[in-house]
Amino acid sequence: MKGRNLKKKKPSAQQTKGKNNSMKRIAHDPFFDASDQKRRRKFDGDEDIESSDNDGGEFDSEGEREEGEKDEEIAETPAEKKKRLADEFLRAIREKERKKEDDESEEDDEVRREREGERDSLIAKILQQEQLEESGRVRRGIASRVQKPETSAGFRFQVKHRQPVTSVVISEDDCRGFSASKDGTIVHWDVDGGKSEKYTWPSDEVLKSHGVKDAQGRATRHSKHVLALAVSSDGRYLASGGLDRYVHLWDIRTREHIQAFPGHKGPVSCLTFRQGTSELFSGSFDRSIKIWNAEDRTYINTLFGHQSEVLTIDSLRKERVLTVGRDRTMRLWKVPEESQLKFLAPASSLECCCFISDDEFLSGSDDGSIEHWNILRKKPVHRVKNAHTSLSEHKFERANCEGLSNGHLESNTQGSSALSWVNSVAVCRSSDLAASGAGNGCVRLWAIETESKGLRPLFELSLVGFVNSLAFAKSGRFLIAGVGQEPRLGRWGRVAAAKNGVALHPLELS
Repeated sequence: MKGRNLKKKKPSAQQTKGKNNSMKRIAHDPFFDASDQKRRRKFDGDEDIESSDNDGGEFDSEGEREEGEKDEEIAETPAEKKKRLADEFLRAIREKERKKEDDESEEDDEVRREREGERDSLIAKILQQEQLEESGRVRRGIASRVQKPETSAGFRFQVKHRQPVTSVVISEDDCRGFSASKDGTIVHWDVDGGKSEKYTWPSDEVLKSHGVKDAQGRATRHSKHVLALAVSSDGRYLASGGLDRYVHLWDIRTREHIQAFPGHKGPVSCLTFRQGTSELFSGSFDRSIKIWNAEDRTYINTLFGHQSEVLTIDSLRKERVLTVGRDRTMRLWKVPEESQLKFLAPASSLECCCFISDDEFLSGSDDGSIEHWNILRKKPVHRVKNAHTSLSEHKFERANCEGLSNGHLESNTQGSSALSWVNSVAVCRSSDLAASGAGNGCVRLWAIETESKGLRPLFELSLVGFVNSLAFAKSGRFLIAGVGQEPRLGRWGRVAAAKNGVALHPLELS
């Protein structure tokens, strides 16, 4: 057995012959014949250039390798990009702080290291403060820095509309603005240059392909009357809503209509994007709030609770939504918890609202008052009665009072009382500066006191007409107002001398 296992089996004659034949075929293959030989390539001239088969291959592979390495160097992950931008930002802050110390070069190394450590700690404090301000945990002190404008300075009109403006919004970088009016026009304009471009509504066939269904019941035709606008934080999407009961989604880069979200049974009265996300909230006259995802073009959820029309909506970075309705309530919706907090208005119906922070809110009502709310109380912690007086009494105050007055006589006519309705309120993000607008011919600025101590009047900015929408620049450098001859949601008042358009007022900060 051992001998038989140790002996190797000899190949047969047939196997040996087959192996020799295969070797001969390989030897006569032209590919192997040319492997060791050099080819000559002739050009137009007499010069001959010798080259081997491997020369071109090696060159091509090296070139491809170099291009691959360049692509790898150019390719950058989101984490690497974030780190690079953070390093550049830190480097810029260090250079700014280093320029302030002119005598640093004359000091020894030990003192220089101490100063560098102090500078790094100062930079850390600056970054921490900016992060707290961005998240809304700490307010920026802007109200005390706003300078009172001169008599000659005032609002300047950026864009004109044929019908009253119903909504204005500003992009995250404060460079672009968007406005909509009752005639269905949506305009995209530059803040600095003033150049404006209109959004073109697509044909009925395109609208149907994007989700619009045939009109049913009383809605015999699709109205282009726009009531609300919202712009996403990344500057990619613009949402619009109006009497046609659809939430329309537009691509800001191409200004083209990309989607129509059905589902509301009444006019879409208000819209807002959650900061830093593509999550969109819409409020309607059908008393519901719907949640959409603009990136995925999908419907998420519906929130019920209001007993009447939803008028205004606002949101910050958290998954919380603030709404007011004609049922005299303001509601804070906690979406993940599927719960809501109900705040009851002290008097008449609330008309508008906005977030100050995650725990504080501001609202305006149709009796001319402004309310300051806190999440810990069901009633306002502070209320400014008659914040906007009627037109005739406003002139009387101007002639007899230097400061701002919070009291006025009751109006006898419905038209004059409608002028004092607070149609819009706005807060400069993560700051203590607020503004309110009505139909009495002015926009008033307010300072939000700390620890919910109330509102302190600053000064007023003259503007004729109904201020239907307000928006602050994120930097606090200017204020945008959407003005019209009529209120946003009706025609119970009219100022014939007013202009329909978008007005901008610069704010000088000390």
